[in-house]
Amino acid sequence: MPFEMTLWRLAGSKLENISASHLDQEQRLEDWLAADPSLLGMDLAIIGRQVQTGFGGRIDLLALDRDANCVVVELKRGRTPRDAVAQVLEYAAWIKDLGYSELDQITKDYRKKNLATVFEDAFGTAIPETVNADHNMVLVASELDDSSERIISYLSNVHGVSINAVFFGFFRDGQSEFVGRAWLRDPTEAIERLESRKRAPWSGYWFVNVGEGDHRNWDDNRKYGYLGAGQGEKYSRPLTHLKVGDKVFAYMKGLGYVGYGEVTKEAVPVKDFIADSTGKPLLELSLQAPCADENKDSPELAEWAVGVKWVKAYSREEAKTFKGAFANQNIVCKLRDPKTLDFLRSEFGAE
Repeated sequence: MPFEMTLWRLAGSKLENISASHLDQEQRLEDWLAADPSLLGMDLAIIGRQVQTGFGGRIDLLALDRDANCVVVELKRGRTPRDAVAQVLEYAAWIKDLGYSELDQITKDYRKKNLATVFEDAFGTAIPETVNADHNMVLVASELDDSSERIISYLSNVHGVSINAVFFGFFRDGQSEFVGRAWLRDPTEAIERLESRKRAPWSGYWFVNVGEGDHRNWDDNRKYGYLGAGQGEKYSRPLTHLKVGDKVFAYMKGLGYVGYGEVTKEAVPVKDFIADSTGKPLLELSLQAPCADENKDSPELAEWAVGVKWVKAYSREEAKTFKGAFANQNIVCKLRDPKTLDFLRSEFGAE
């Protein structure tokens, strides 16, 4: 059945329906996404807009994700489901062979900066050595019909194509306008399912970057039992993937693995985090990180913390690593590399 969205206003003890409306210009939606790709609920850096392909088409938005993989974002723009899906598949066929130099030129043309700078500005880390090792496709629609759902689900579920659709609903209430978003398939779960077909099975262990700096310090993490990230929702949001009972390995960039533990508390803003070892709010304790409380009252910009009971934790000088050990710029990701897992089990006594 067609994908629909309903919105209500809370009026005392009753809910009043807000009428759905049609977006007068899909150009507005493209403008919003170009200015703020987080509206898609994905961590992306837009590197091109209306990118001309070698087939004579124009990609609405071209982006990179945290792994420096390309993401084609294409608006349906009133096309039939078959035409819209065919169009985004054609664009993917073109971008799959683009190398660093081509992507760098696209970025310079649109962003007036080079690819490495745009990536680091967006994700706070250097761009990986390998770019565009994989790609994803996102079809954006202001209305999503059942035919589009069937086609996309078939390509994704049966053939493992990295394609998804996101639906934006529009509502008006007097002079006020509202926008709602819903994915056809949860983007994180969809990508993980597709990756599982290409990679080793997930071990059950999580990789977490310590990200030491003015806002967080490994000594604090060890002493008070937590891991943190923040100063932007794109940094803090990945912590919410960690659930109580999850096993994590903490990694320090350039040094190696420094801790192995079990999650005891799910992620909360740092001002709300209570350290188990003291029973006191973390921000009331003596911390090595000088700016841990910066933006503490902003849910989007504050540091967030997730509780961890350390099974074994080393100082940064004792960090464990080997040549070829898995490392990743993501705040949180799943550990799959067999050699790294064997090494960590040995060094940290993991189960």
